[in-house]
Amino acid sequence: MKITQLNAVKREKAGKGASRAKRREGFVPAVIYGDKKEPLIIALEEKVVVAEMGKKGLWTRQFNVVVDGQNNHVLCQDIQKHPVSSKPMHIDFLRIGQNAELTLDIPLRFENEAIAPGIKLGGLLNVVHRTIEAKCKADNIPEAFTIDLSKAELGDSITAFSIQLPQGVKLTAQEDFTVATIVSAQMSETAEEKAEDAAAAAAAAASAATAAATPAEKK
Repeated sequence: MKITQLNAVKREKAGKGASRAKRREGFVPAVIYGDKKEPLIIALEEKVVVAEMGKKGLWTRQFNVVVDGQNNHVLCQDIQKHPVSSKPMHIDFLRIGQNAELTLDIPLRFENEAIAPGIKLGGLLNVVHRTIEAKCKADNIPEAFTIDLSKAELGDSITAFSIQLPQGVKLTAQEDFTVATIVSAQMSETAEEKAEDAAAAAAAAASAATAAATPAEKK
């Protein structure tokens, strides 16, 4: 299990004004919460945060955030970004307690797509879900669930319950569901056309409803 160390500084003040001041200094405001402990308000260097955001598995990787010499074993729960620049504006970290069972969205990783028989025949991989919610202990968090497509035929459906789970990891879903299918190119185009038609119909209905509104309603 790899744990990435991040160095952070403790913030003395919370609030928008204090956060803006930290950003001007090149830091990203953050908070560590959970494990029945008081929240800890901190800040990390923006360049360090951006570098970690560019790496795979951000939401399943574990971090040790060091604040004033104290270790904080955490997961990244949320990153608020600037709506225009996409720069990180604030980070939420979840403190991981000893022996804690976590519920996480685990990414799906599809392998051997190029040699899948159904795709060789002109089929396409249609991904329905890119993550699956699962429960596991902190020392057993999978980076991703790997799905082997080397034997996937045209028309096949890959379901959640067919995925090989690491020991100690279990899905939260009570019923099986489809995560991906191998469909013909024609079926894929038809589905896209139906989606476009539905969107156009909804827009037309909304436009008609607006046009039918009385002057009083429009005011």
